[in-house]
This record gives sequence, structure tokens and C-alpha cells, in this order.
Amino acid sequence: MEFSYFGKTDRLVSRLGFGGAVAGIENYLRPHDPSINKERDSALEAIHTAIKAGINFFDTAPVYGDGLSESLFGEALSDIPPEDIFLATKINSWGEVEVRKSVEESLQRLKRDFVDLIQIHGTSYSPELTQKLLRKNGMAEQLIRLKEEGLVRYVGFTSEDQNEAVYKMIRSGYFDSVQLCYNFIFQHPYDASRKCGTIYEAEKKGLGIIVMRSATSMIFQKWINLVNPENNFDYTPSLIQFTLSNPLVDVVLVGMSSSKRVLQNVAICDDLSGRIDIDALHNTIIEKKHK
Repeated sequence: MEFSYFGKTDRLVSRLGFGGAVAGIENYLRPHDPSINKERDSALEAIHTAIKAGINFFDTAPVYGDGLSESLFGEALSDIPPEDIFLATKINSWGEVEVRKSVEESLQRLKRDFVDLIQIHGTSYSPELTQKLLRKNGMAEQLIRLKEEGLVRYVGFTSEDQNEAVYKMIRSGYFDSVQLCYNFIFQHPYDASRKCGTIYEAEKKGLGIIVMRSATSMIFQKWINLVNPENNFDYTPSLIQFTLSNPLVDVVLVGMSSSKRVLQNVAICDDLSGRIDIDALHNTIIEKKHK
């Protein structure tokens, strides 16, 4: 398994991360019902297989199946020493949220005294929401206090935006990490040709960089089926390799709910020959050959 230091922390994390959405949400990306014992057991087995294969980064959230994903992680990881894994969960950025209560409920489901990373769970950040999160005694400050108490080790946020609000969050000084949407289709966070984007900004501040939707959440595959219905090539390994090829990305999250899928993804991560030079990929200048 390939490992990376998580931002400016001294924590070594597996570059392949176990995304908990697929295991906890019904019919997320593919047919799956975590309330059925057989499929629930499959998800638990997948987590055990991931541990044995060297994956130590696990990411979940209360909204993944209304706490079911957290509960699955809590059950599957209950015998694993805290220092052997890096466990991340989230707190909603929308609505009225009691910060301490939300974190304590997550810890109860996860069967942990603390969580390695708590992330403000956001999709889009408006200037108003960002101001609310970063204001005095706002959510960011409350999470920092929980960090000081030892209930969480690190504080981060998630986003699918590329806007000034996200840059303001990165530059605020509150956060240790950021989780972004980044993949072959959505390359905006890492504009290799102009050396700009959210990933570059996060790297400047020493934040741990996690990417989600690494295989495009099936969007690329659906498009291929539309334009080339006879296609029989599985692009998923190449899509995951693309995100792993980014030199600034610490963790690439992939949703998994079966041992078979875990082992397939571990094999992809271990195959370093599948990596590409992303900067060279964006080079549009053809070099002249001199005789």
C-alpha cells in the first residue's frame, strides 16, 4: 500500500481511502440496501478486508444512511487500535446544528473516544454561509475547541465548489484539511496548464488534501455508454489512476461495499505503472525532432 503524510501533520495515511457513502446509502451509484443483513455483512467484510490490505484511512458522515455508515465503521473497527487507523467523519454545514451534540453522537456510533478528523460537510459555500461558519463562536471555532479538548484531532471541510468562499475557508487558518471533488472530468481544482486551483491553494497552506468522486461517480462511464454503446473497456482503473497520479493529493477516496471491490481497488493503487504525468498530459506543444 502506498502512503503519504497528511498535509502538515505527521500522520501517515494510505493514499487509497475507504469512502463510506456507498456502504451506508441505499442504491448509491449501484444497487445496494445496507438494511439487508447479507449486504450489511458484505460491507463489514469489506472494511475488514481493507484493514488487512493496508488501508488505514476511513471516511464517513452522519448523513450516509442516517448514521448507518458510521455505525458500520464503528462495529467493523471496534477492535482496531486508534493509532492504526485514521478515521474521518463530518458535521453538517446546513441548518441549525448543535456542534458538540453532533460530534458526540458520531463518536457514539463510531464507538470511539475521539475521531481523527472532523469535517464541515458542505457542498456549496455562499459568502453568507462562509461568514457564518467563520465568525466568532461559529462552527469553525466550536470545532477548534473540541480539538483542544481532545474529542477530535484535526479539523477540515469538504466542498464541491471552486469559488472565493472556498479560498477564504482555506486561508482562514482554522483547518487542517480539505476534501474536494476532483477527477478526470472535474479537473478545475488542479489546473495543470495554469498552475492554479483549490488544490494548489490548499497545498500552499499545508492542508491535507482528500479527493472524492475519484472515478467520476459513474458520469464518465455513462457518457461512454451514450457515445459508444458497444464499448467493452472498463475505464474505472484508469480513472482512479488519474487521481492517484496527482502529486499534491494525499488521499483518494473510493466507495467500497464488498471485499472483491476492495481488493480490485488495492490492486489498482499498487500498480504504479498505471500512473501518468498529469502536467505533461496538458502540454499542447509538440516538440520538434532534430536530425
